Amino acid sequence: MSGTDKARNKIDRVRGKLKETIGRATSDPDLEAQGRADQRASHLKDAGEKVKDAFRPRRRRQP
Repeated sequence: MSGTDKARNKIDRVRGKLKETIGRATSDPDLEAQGRADQRASHLKDAGEKVKDAFRPRRRRQP
């Protein structure tokens, strides 16, 4: 997983947590649900990247 993808997913996760918190504070169930959905999407993206990395051929070091 590239560092850029990792950072982007982390930002999305934080943004989702912020939406969820604001939705809870303002009693807005739609915003709260949207925040949770954003967090789940970020976790799924991370999982997808890890699967891609697992199947990516590894380079061997030359002795």
